[in-house]
Amino acid sequence: MTRQRNQLDIVLLSGDPVIPYKHGIDGRISPDDVDAADRVLSAVDGLDGYTARHLCDHEQLIDHLRREPPDLALNFCDTGYRNLLANEANVPALLELLEIPYTGAGPAAMHLCGDKAMVRLLAAAHGVPVPNETLVDLRSDPLVRPELYPAIIKPNGGCGSIGVTRDAVVNDAAEAEAYLRWLAEETDWTQALIQDFLTGPEYTIGLVGNPGQGFTVLPPLEIDYSALDPSLPPILTYGSKTDPDSPYWQTLQFRQAEFDDETYARLVEYSTWVFERLGFRDYARIDFRSGADGVPRLLDPNFNPTWTHDGKMALMASWAGYDYPELLGMILAAARGRYGL
Repeated sequence: MTRQRNQLDIVLLSGDPVIPYKHGIDGRISPDDVDAADRVLSAVDGLDGYTARHLCDHEQLIDHLRREPPDLALNFCDTGYRNLLANEANVPALLELLEIPYTGAGPAAMHLCGDKAMVRLLAAAHGVPVPNETLVDLRSDPLVRPELYPAIIKPNGGCGSIGVTRDAVVNDAAEAEAYLRWLAEETDWTQALIQDFLTGPEYTIGLVGNPGQGFTVLPPLEIDYSALDPSLPPILTYGSKTDPDSPYWQTLQFRQAEFDDETYARLVEYSTWVFERLGFRDYARIDFRSGADGVPRLLDPNFNPTWTHDGKMALMASWAGYDYPELLGMILAAARGRYGL
């Protein structure tokens, strides 16, 4: 590799396409995800001031980073070290041990967001509206069930809607029992959440930047469920994000959200507070959904939101006039600002 003077050496970290990934549709990282990583590499390598290389071989990851440490790691390894989600926080932890600067959240933020109930408590204490919620121990017998229906049941941990199917919305005690049993028997989680099923508009706020340096707030996005079969609950299932054969994948659309000035200002305030309080860095996406009263409530803060060229962050950036390489450049610039690179 030939690097010109004043160019930063960037290493893109991603999942390993060779070894198994239990949450992949075919038990591995999909060809589309491999292509998405290649697009990141090409986009960053085309930016002024950077050269980029890709590290996705997890067998050699530690040795490679020790032998050829980059100036900055673009940490898009959202599958976890060795494609184990439980090891997602180990990637930034490794980078810190090796004193390699990197983009995105650190291990403490990742661990904290692995407990959605704790995030909800922090948000509620600050006055951020949240859904009513009950934490369920999936090892208990009998299992706690909803008091009101319909309700939605989801894992207390995880990300990217893993563990959320069309059956997550339950309308009676039998459906709730069945879904809780499925989570207990077929997944690795030991805790689940029972929440109010919010049926109003669903929004997301995209942020790029850092506290003290300022944020670029991307145009907000709304999930468009209008083409979804009415027999299916309007939620973002795991299939809606990963499975081309899913009816959710095939029908869901995204559009630019429209708010009155007061609501928009409030959501940006909530989002920047969540970003700072949870220890996010450089970029994030904060999801909200309105209840019957019209009040948007915090659903999920995403410290490593979908980073692909066709993901929500890229779409929101395009509405602001930024193409995909420019979005990646903004993320890199935010990290450089933190480290003084």
